[in-house]
Amino acid sequence: MDRRIILLLAFVMVVTGALLGLKGLASHKVRHDSSVSAYNVPSAASAPASQPIMAPDFSLKSLPEGKQVQLSSLRGKAVLINFWATYCGPCKEEMPFLVELQKKYGPEGLQILGVTMDDVEEKSITDFARKMGVNYPILQGTEKVADAYGGINGLPTTFFVGRSGKVVKELLGVAEKPLFEDLVKQALHDGAEHPRDQQN
Repeated sequence: MDRRIILLLAFVMVVTGALLGLKGLASHKVRHDSSVSAYNVPSAASAPASQPIMAPDFSLKSLPEGKQVQLSSLRGKAVLINFWATYCGPCKEEMPFLVELQKKYGPEGLQILGVTMDDVEEKSITDFARKMGVNYPILQGTEKVADAYGGINGLPTTFFVGRSGKVVKELLGVAEKPLFEDLVKQALHDGAEHPRDQQN
């Protein structure tokens, strides 16, 4: 009798352990998938992964300079378009890393654009960016631009655009630094073989 009880308990423990292990694997997959999303740009859903789409062009006002910055004028560079807001905690977390990336890869052709989705006074945005030591242009975002990029469903949302002007990848939320940096390298490599052709 005692032996049967012991065997039964051992069986229950083994089954329970197996179920917990499967649950852990499933939750890891969810966390991984939620950090990296597929293209969220119109028509991208029907485009094969081997055929990246062109990043929708836009012209937005820079803060505090007030100059218009057009995405297509940066063709030939790798562009990281980072949608953010001053009230976004995760955005604040990743800003120092974006500053590092601009310093490190700027000389190689990277240009980061911070597109703010704030609905506050411009001075509040520029003061915040200055406090964070931002070394890349801050642009005043619009709903039209957000819609052109498939609707921004969360902040931060970052688009990696290659030298060819095509979207390499979109990230929703804060990603691990090695992955982020790897995507920057991919964007720098995209179209790098014929930079003159990309600018014509």
